[in-house]
Amino acid sequence: MSLGYDQRPVVPVGREDEVRSGWVEVGATIAADARRGDRCVLAVECYPGVHAGEVRDALAAALAPATIVTAEDALLSAGDLSRALAPYLGDDPVFGRMSPFGLDWFFAPDRVASLRARVGRVEHGIALVIGTGAVVVAPDADLLIYADLTRWEIQRRQRQREIGNLGADNAGAPAAELFKRGYFVDWRAADRWKNALLDRVDWYLDTNEAGSPHLVAGASYRRALGVTARRPFRLVPFFDPGPWGGEWMRRRFGLPAEEPNFAWCFDCVPEENSLLFGFGSRTISSPALPVVHRHPLDLLGRNVFETFGAEFPIRFDLLDTWEGGNLSLQVHPLRDYIRKRFGMNYTQDESYYVLDAKAGAQVYLGFKDGIDARRFTNELEAAQNGGPLFRPAHHVTAWPSVKHAHFSIPAGTIHCSGQDNVVLEISATPYIFTFKLWDWGRVDLHGEPRPIHLEHGFANLQWERNAEWVGRNLVDRVRPVARGKGWQEESTGLHPLEFIETRRHWFTGPVEHNTGGTVNVLNLVEGPAAVVESPSAGFEPFVVHHAETFVVPASVGSYRICPLAGAETRLATVKAYVREL
Repeated sequence: MSLGYDQRPVVPVGREDEVRSGWVEVGATIAADARRGDRCVLAVECYPGVHAGEVRDALAAALAPATIVTAEDALLSAGDLSRALAPYLGDDPVFGRMSPFGLDWFFAPDRVASLRARVGRVEHGIALVIGTGAVVVAPDADLLIYADLTRWEIQRRQRQREIGNLGADNAGAPAAELFKRGYFVDWRAADRWKNALLDRVDWYLDTNEAGSPHLVAGASYRRALGVTARRPFRLVPFFDPGPWGGEWMRRRFGLPAEEPNFAWCFDCVPEENSLLFGFGSRTISSPALPVVHRHPLDLLGRNVFETFGAEFPIRFDLLDTWEGGNLSLQVHPLRDYIRKRFGMNYTQDESYYVLDAKAGAQVYLGFKDGIDARRFTNELEAAQNGGPLFRPAHHVTAWPSVKHAHFSIPAGTIHCSGQDNVVLEISATPYIFTFKLWDWGRVDLHGEPRPIHLEHGFANLQWERNAEWVGRNLVDRVRPVARGKGWQEESTGLHPLEFIETRRHWFTGPVEHNTGGTVNVLNLVEGPAAVVESPSAGFEPFVVHHAETFVVPASVGSYRICPLAGAETRLATVKAYVREL
């Protein structure tokens, strides 16, 4: 039974009449715009993964174009692309290196020239150029539509084998392979291309739901991005099962019964999450990254932007092992290692904030005192090669896990959450760079072994981080900071090696906050509901429920968090922000 958790939070940005829904309305609107003159070159730029065939057929019926040009016909051959990308993708099933290529790199100049000539031969009527790279083919298009898709919908289509990678004939490949190519190559190029085009987009087309598109003017979409960067908001969370997943989120959030479990909730990972823009009762679904890319100063603040660029550096997600299993025993790369090996500028320092735990639950963190590194590595290698099962209890310290405990996990520290925990993971955001050392001898939900990365892991383990060091530096380092009428503030970490600061506020009355010119990310970790208010009426009151993560942009400045009317229990938020660096 759901306790108020909102699975589809909406950011109100405009009027209902700004949105066209369904192909009849969408087609009629675009047709009216395209027929204003005697000749129109109409480019429909598609993010990789959009069902371009559906878009083409619907618009062809509405527009009756003089010619239809498919942009992907100008792509380099699949073989040429594969050879050129090999240095970035390598042979590892999970990790590669960030590709520097722009979208135009994917296209053969002679093929582009041939398609441009076809467009140029249209003297009257509409030339419809459609697909990923439409603007490569028609750089001077009279009308530009951007057909977009959220990252989670792309992953769903990959898992259903509906789509492949850009320029590759691989729609039937394993989803992990498609994700890897998308993560290191396709999405990097497509995001750069989108950013370069957004100022000139005439219409933004949401294609996340097959057969049910939503269209809004480019100006309205750009306004929505700007509005979001200047008020508190929530991203749309998504939930995923896993081999160690539990039952807490299903019961608390009212999640579907047909899934085997729920292991993850991604609720503040802008690379992965989306936004719902509300235009009256109609909504437009958009990736969250354009807010970061277009409004980094408003959202992140100057110091964060100057340090990290237009990247959102703080990640919140939930890990549910309630009545499930242990997470994999793992370690994250050190900063120099991730930069040299994978082309990333910072690493996944993190922490576990325990949102809930059963009696006897544990968190594995750091080595035992007197660790024998050779024995540890030998036993892991033997287990990986079919020998006896590895026994973490012989080597890794298990700490009691209780509700509201906070464990810091700087990169290089061996760790994992044990079963019967619900962990709010607060971390930096390099997304996928986790080196699994031991996965408890189990397989994934498809019956396949999960990738283990002993070589990477051994190269990053910090052997001196034993029980004595961890207990002194990483376990529940709570320090009182301030108090006032009806509230008290505590520092709960993180370790000085990490760039994120966390503060917990316990309160029964209003608490005044200020972003201090840097983005704040918060979660209501105790209590049923609270309301976020602007002392200057700069934004409408914003209600949050237990376990919901929300973002307060740097531009907000002062804000206030109060118990929702009628609340009679003590509440608590955890707030994360980037320390002065």
